[in-house]
Amino acid sequence: MSRYFHAVTHAYAGAWARRRVFVPIYFAVRLLLVALIAPGVALAVNLAVSLSDQTALTDQDIAMFLLSPVGFISSVVVLSLFLLAEVFVFSVMAGSLRMGEQDPWRAGSAALALILSRFPALFGFAVRFILRVLLLALPFVAVAGLIAWWTLTEYDINYYLTFRPPAFKVAVLLIGMVVLILAWLLIRRLSAWALALHLVLFEGTAPRTAFAQSAQKMEGRRGRLKIELVLWLGMRLVIAALIAAVASLLFTLVPVQDGSNLKLALTFSFIVAGLWSLAGLVLAATALGALAVLLDGFFDTDGKKIAHPEPRKIRAPVFVTVGASLAALGIGLWSGQSLLEHVQAPDHAEVIGHRGAAALRPENTMASVLKAIEDGADWVEIDVQESADDVIIVAHDSDFMKLAGVNLKVWDATMADVADIDIGSWFDPEYASERTPTLRDVLEAAKGKSRVLIELKYYGHDIDLENRVINLVEELEMQDDVATMSLKYPAVQKMKKLRPDWRSGVLAATAVGDLSGLEGEFVAVNAGIATPGLIRKVHDAGKDIYVWTVNDPLQMSKMASMGVDGLITDRPAMANEVLRVRAEMGPAERLMLWLATTFGLQVDTKAMRDESP
Repeated sequence: MSRYFHAVTHAYAGAWARRRVFVPIYFAVRLLLVALIAPGVALAVNLAVSLSDQTALTDQDIAMFLLSPVGFISSVVVLSLFLLAEVFVFSVMAGSLRMGEQDPWRAGSAALALILSRFPALFGFAVRFILRVLLLALPFVAVAGLIAWWTLTEYDINYYLTFRPPAFKVAVLLIGMVVLILAWLLIRRLSAWALALHLVLFEGTAPRTAFAQSAQKMEGRRGRLKIELVLWLGMRLVIAALIAAVASLLFTLVPVQDGSNLKLALTFSFIVAGLWSLAGLVLAATALGALAVLLDGFFDTDGKKIAHPEPRKIRAPVFVTVGASLAALGIGLWSGQSLLEHVQAPDHAEVIGHRGAAALRPENTMASVLKAIEDGADWVEIDVQESADDVIIVAHDSDFMKLAGVNLKVWDATMADVADIDIGSWFDPEYASERTPTLRDVLEAAKGKSRVLIELKYYGHDIDLENRVINLVEELEMQDDVATMSLKYPAVQKMKKLRPDWRSGVLAATAVGDLSGLEGEFVAVNAGIATPGLIRKVHDAGKDIYVWTVNDPLQMSKMASMGVDGLITDRPAMANEVLRVRAEMGPAERLMLWLATTFGLQVDTKAMRDESP
């Protein structure tokens, strides 16, 4: 084992010795690839969106698109673009290593010239590599999907994720075995193909024969390569962890004691972030260089150099690097000013109780709804479906398994059935009397005290959900105190058509395209995809943006600093307290909270059973 470890450390040492070559080349080529690949990815996304009548695709629409022939081809194209980029970067690194140039600009220019001269062959190699991996993986993905369908479809998926019953464990075990077998086969194939790229790049081997020739050359040496690759990856992870630890230590030195140091603190924080990014860039370049050194040793132990084109006198990478540096500086200054404006601006976020106050009472019960109202929630968010006897009831899952262990679908349940199902004891025996409420119950309780955000749930068994909700709301004269939303965009469009004056919005966990162009007065998104750019775009369209499910006080503060209009949370009292405390804070304290969350700090709050919308 020591000789393998020595080989890996020697490769890293060799890459570090050539850092003046590897790092600039890596940086310049990455910038070039971003410029080349971004339009291709944008084209694929635009194609996906153009095939619909929407400005964006969300959750279910994305899944349906990917399952269509055009969607599958588009996803393969996008994946191919990213894989081709990796092939291109590694080719430049391997080429510069083989050429033995010590000047980074000469090495980079010569390597690029070599690769461009072999580009058709490299493209053919990349396409064949992608197809080989996909053909190898697809049967295993299909088997994993069949296992999931066989074991995890009898009840609502939230039941399996919450309780992890024997069927869930069987699924995990079987799918885990499938993944391990696939990983083993991939490692075998990849170790056999390790020299295919070198053969295409340096010996002019045709892509169609390069894989077979590589397998022949690697015969008897695959085991050694596997061990060295594992050690190479482990060393990279250790170095990355050390860099992160140093960055966290530097972050603790940010001067945020008083408001007079705000700009200094902001500058210092961006310096820390910049150093962290730079260290990550150097590590990525060094690790890729070390991999090139490792594989080069398998390709030609004599280290024979190859002839290469003479680089042009105009050193284009210099201009690329300088231009990129100036652009990065401008972006940093603009981002800093934008952040400064946000942390100084007053908050305008509303508090939206997720399924009531689901952290303190059993979700979607009257106890939870009343607690949210008591805790001062601006909105109470609930999920509604139709029962078997056409009553609108408050229920999130498709059945009662998660809340009560009762195998009964919501659309098959009558109100008599619902009256016998205890949905509160799972939380605490104190709530054993809780039963599934109706929408009428919630509206009557909230009238004059809080507004109600109604999520329309669809499991393929709805009959006239939208009209029944409308009739009930209008009967209670609460049109101005309700809003509706759904993961199903056609339902949002239908509600806007039925009641154009009502407040309605799109709910999205993931999205491609322009969310701000969808119908409705607001969008409600997973906090993980809420970026300053998205928030600004939604606001520019004259709409509001809500984020879910925000239960950590630091994340609540960060979202408020970013300018969101609503915090969907299981802890409305905590959210109100965070906003109250923020109102008394100066910009320095707000900046500290924002930075703490940005660098991964969290408050240890009780994990929720289900944080889905």
